[in-house]
Amino acid sequence: MRIGLSGGGATVDRVIAQAEEAERDGFTSLWYSSGAGGDPLVLMALAGRATSSIELGTAVLPTYPCHPLLLATRVVGAVSTMGRGLTLGVGPSHALLIEGMYGYRYDRPGRHTEEYTRILVDALTGERVEFDGELLTAHGQVAPPAEPVPVLVSALAPRLLRVAGELAAGTVTWMANARAVETHVSPRIRAAATGAEPRIVVGLPVAVHDDVDEARQEAAKQYGFYGALPNYRRILDVGGADGPADAVIVGDEEAVTAQLGALLDAGATDVWAAPFGVGDGRASRARTRALLAALARA
Repeated sequence: MRIGLSGGGATVDRVIAQAEEAERDGFTSLWYSSGAGGDPLVLMALAGRATSSIELGTAVLPTYPCHPLLLATRVVGAVSTMGRGLTLGVGPSHALLIEGMYGYRYDRPGRHTEEYTRILVDALTGERVEFDGELLTAHGQVAPPAEPVPVLVSALAPRLLRVAGELAAGTVTWMANARAVETHVSPRIRAAATGAEPRIVVGLPVAVHDDVDEARQEAAKQYGFYGALPNYRRILDVGGADGPADAVIVGDEEAVTAQLGALLDAGATDVWAAPFGVGDGRASRARTRALLAALARA
C-alpha cells in the first residue's frame, strides 16, 4: 500500500531525522504543507539530501502569492540542492488567506489555477513560455530541473479536477473520503486525463484508537475549522460527511486497515495519512504509526 505521512519538524535536525525514519520504515512519501518551516522547499531540500528513495512533495503551495515562473525557478534550486526530484503540489488555497492576508482577488480561482498550471508545467520542461491569459502573463524560460518534477493540482471541484487530469500529473486532496473519491474525484480526473493514469493522492487524518466516539470528538477539535472553508465544505458534502470528524479515518487496527483499503478501492493511488493523537496523544500516535508502517511495507 502506498502510504505517505505529513512532513515537517520543529528543528532542522528533526526534519532530517523524520525523513530518514520514514524512508527506513517503508513509507513511500512525505507531504509538506505550505507553511512548513517557513518554506517547505527548503525543508525538502534538506530532507532530500539525507534520503534516497522516499518521495518528497508539497501539499500544497498556494498559487496566488508566487508567479509560476518564479516558482519554477525555486523548484529548480531545490532539486539541485537535494540532488533528486520532488513532487510539486499546488492549489489556489482559500479566500480567507488569499484575500484576507495577501489582498489578491479570489473571484476566479478556477481560471487562475488553470492558467497557472499551464505556465508552470511548461516552464518545468525547460520550454520558453509565451502566455497571455485572462489573468496571468508569462514570457520567459527557466533552466529545467535536473530531475523531472511532476505537478499535482489540489483539486476538489469539477473544473480543477479537469485541469488536474488534462494538464498535470494528478491531484492531491484533503478531506475527501472514500465516497467522495469514488463518486466525484476519481471519475472526473480520469475522464479528463489525456496521458498516463493520473495520480490521486488522498490526504486524511488517521488515528488508531479503540473508542471511535472519543477519536471523532478529538478530530472535531483539531480539524473542525476545515468545515468552515467553502472548498472543503463542498467535498465533505459530496462525501456525505457532516463535518471533518466524519471524514477522518479512526478505529482499531482492523477498522483503519479496512478504511484505508476502501480509499484505494475508490480510486486513490496513494494515501497521505496525517496521524493525530487521541487521549494521551503519544500512545495513540505511536500505535497509528506502527500500523501505517506495517501496511506501507506489506
